[in-house]
Amino acid sequence: MRSAFLSWQFWALLSAAFAALTAIFAKVGVEQINSDFATLIRTAIIFLVLGAILTASGQWQSLGSISGRTYVFLTLSGLATGASWLCYFRALKLGDAARVAPIDKLSVVLVAVFGVIFLGERLSAPNWLGVALIATGAVLVAYRA
Repeated sequence: MRSAFLSWQFWALLSAAFAALTAIFAKVGVEQINSDFATLIRTAIIFLVLGAILTASGQWQSLGSISGRTYVFLTLSGLATGASWLCYFRALKLGDAARVAPIDKLSVVLVAVFGVIFLGERLSAPNWLGVALIATGAVLVAYRA
């Protein structure tokens, strides 16, 4: 079991499970509140929990030990995350979680495409087939008959 905790697959599956719960909890949470304010509350909770985790585990780092490049890309990532959360909560406010979440997961398809374009990653034919199937599946799950 120890090796499972060191596996990226284990953590990715946990991430997927928590992301699914996020959609369900957020859908209920935004029912009677402005979606942007709901995002602020969620963000504050994440900030507090991560602060507690870093404190408890002694993982704080000196801010001076971090490169300027790292700051730039973490800032861009934070801005993209914030924009994503605002859009996601607004979509949940307006639509069904069972249809919003699959469209949100088109990010998997975009990561594959952006990884190839911007990071020089390579995908094989079976990988591209998987990307196409994910895209097709997301659209079919979100489709209202």
